[in-house]
Amino acid sequence: MSVDSSHLHDASLQPDDLQSLLDKQRQAYAAHPFPPLAQRQQWLKSLRQLLSHEREVLIDAISQDFSHRSPDETLFAELMPCLHSIDYTLRHLKRWMKPSSRRVGMMFAPASAKVMYQPLGVVGIIVPWNYPLYLAIGPLVGALAAGNRVMLKLSEFTPATGRLLKDLLGRIFPDDMVTVVLGEAAVAVAFSGLAFDHLLFTGSTHVGKQVMRAASENLTPVTLELGGKSPAIVSADVPLKDAAQRIAWGKTLNAGQTCIAPDYVLVPQNRLEGFVDAYRQAVLSFYPTLADNPDYTAIINDRQLARLERLQTDATLKGARLIPLYEQGQGRRMPHALLLDVNDDMQVMQDEIFGPLLPVVPYSTLDQAMAYINRRARPLALYYFGYNKAEQQTVLHNTHSGGVSINETLLHVAIDDLPFGGVGHSGMGHYHGHEGFLTFSKAKGVLVKQRLNSALLIYPPYGRKLVGIIQKLFIR
Repeated sequence: MSVDSSHLHDASLQPDDLQSLLDKQRQAYAAHPFPPLAQRQQWLKSLRQLLSHEREVLIDAISQDFSHRSPDETLFAELMPCLHSIDYTLRHLKRWMKPSSRRVGMMFAPASAKVMYQPLGVVGIIVPWNYPLYLAIGPLVGALAAGNRVMLKLSEFTPATGRLLKDLLGRIFPDDMVTVVLGEAAVAVAFSGLAFDHLLFTGSTHVGKQVMRAASENLTPVTLELGGKSPAIVSADVPLKDAAQRIAWGKTLNAGQTCIAPDYVLVPQNRLEGFVDAYRQAVLSFYPTLADNPDYTAIINDRQLARLERLQTDATLKGARLIPLYEQGQGRRMPHALLLDVNDDMQVMQDEIFGPLLPVVPYSTLDQAMAYINRRARPLALYYFGYNKAEQQTVLHNTHSGGVSINETLLHVAIDDLPFGGVGHSGMGHYHGHEGFLTFSKAKGVLVKQRLNSALLIYPPYGRKLVGIIQKLFIR
């Protein structure tokens, strides 16, 4: 079933329209700079009710944008995390909003100190195409919980989802509270140059650098979620079926179009062929056939499909051994494949793959595998498969990544009580759960004194005997 979006007007903005929209949100924020708990809870409850009620039309819109997206993948990877995030936030928001008391030393008594968490103002969120619902709603939840106004820029590559979200969110939020911005690349460029109070971008490292450069003109703080080449390490003794099955699930979800999908696998040299066989069996157990399989998601558009095909061709021309898991694709349903005998000259080992190709790299020792990872840009995620707890700690202590799953893939991002964010080339800042609330809040230190002013004791002139006594007591 396709989405009938003919009733949704094309509300794409021109770059010059954005400033007036930002000004409108700023004025609304100035009129209500600290929304109370009950107001924020109502925003989140309305959002949850909307998503739950409109789940089918959202699933259909996303599938339309992909030409085919598995409905179950959208349900489990997008809608369910959105609802869980809202529920988690509603349970904890009262505690998050409460000012935290801080200690005041004897030198400053009598006084009290606290940190209050104040809304930043207007938050901009730039949403990618691969998970257009979750990567819009996830940060929106954090921004609303912190009491902000929000402008969302949806990807031009998911037009049906963008139009639908604009219509749906417009039903429950006025545009001076939450608004969806649609438009092509020029609008995205102008959007990133607006003087937001915070800007969150999810996308490629290349574009992330441009967004940060534009934001710097306004000294706008940024959170960047940039992906990168996330490795998986298969240990010397983990059952290959266990590792292969979990890696295969993380790689095949959304046809590999996931920022934290395993981008390459490090496998002990003597276990290479065994892993290939176990991985093939795992993928085929998930998707016995490719053609007309409702569970098998397509590549988002022809441009991305052509890019992936170029990566594959470049690798094979430079000596990689391609192991296709299906005979041929169907439309934009690209067959999953493994690549062996890869090297750093191949584009597939330089660029984030973001699709159903998985290079397999042999290693001799765990130290060698970690050194291989550490020579490269720090990834958004790292996966280790092995039940030896000492080795698990070794990997955690000796590698850097935005997040880690041990004996699992992807699911650390779905834990509401864990922060999510990159490091180095894979991004900066983090959000989700409490960290999301903090990212979109100003932690403002507050010192409170009343009538008694003990600071008089250190006012000038400084030659007094009492000042000397204070110096001896407090400066040692």
